[in-house]
Amino acid sequence: MNQSIHPQAKIGSGTTIGPFVTIEEDVKIGKNCQIGPNVVILNGTTIGDDCKIHSGAVIGGDPQDLKYAGEKTTLVIGDRVTIREFCTLNRGTSDRLTTSIGNDCLLMAYVHVAHDCIIGNQVILANSVNIAGHVVVDDYAILGGLTAVHQFVKIGKHVMIGGGSLVRKDVPPYVKAAREPLSYVGVNSIGLQRRNFSAESITRIQDMYRSLYQKSSNIAKGVELLQDQFPDSQERKDILNFIESSERGVMKGVTNT
Repeated sequence: MNQSIHPQAKIGSGTTIGPFVTIEEDVKIGKNCQIGPNVVILNGTTIGDDCKIHSGAVIGGDPQDLKYAGEKTTLVIGDRVTIREFCTLNRGTSDRLTTSIGNDCLLMAYVHVAHDCIIGNQVILANSVNIAGHVVVDDYAILGGLTAVHQFVKIGKHVMIGGGSLVRKDVPPYVKAAREPLSYVGVNSIGLQRRNFSAESITRIQDMYRSLYQKSSNIAKGVELLQDQFPDSQERKDILNFIESSERGVMKGVTNT
């Protein structure tokens, strides 16, 4: 079989490797992975157990960043991650030194994850999602096909973003986002139900976002309402902490765009 696998690469037991695969020296691949044909896995890449990488993917390429000066950086992929055809995943730069992808993620065909991104657990990136550098995508987020994410954006956990979206601002947790410019279009209630959130929790999240986006003229006033009118809860903490830590600013609602 025509392969180029460096003898010093570390490959776990039970891992299968298809034809015309290139694996460089400083690569670690876990147990029971499936590496399809024509995959390229480059120096600095670590892949967990039970991952599936389909044909044509390029894993651990150099950052597409003019500031990158050849420093040693990494790409770390968790367990049970599926990477479909022709995905491109780049290593980090001197900023974070690593790009990371959590456990149980699905990256559909033609996804690009740039340098220094942090992708959480159980994230789904649909076909041709393009994520620029330094982006954070929290656990359980789903990005629809052809979505493009601006550098340094943060996307909260349990978010659903409609296909074809341009994400220029931070997207807070638990919401659905769509339209142009990207806006709040509701709470991701179906996703939360599937992840065993109680009806009470979902109702509380909906009430908080009504105050934030529909009862307030701007985000700052909405935050005041959340602080004054809602009792302490994990969901309230998640929303407030996300907004307070936002550097690019949080996306607006349909009623206050």
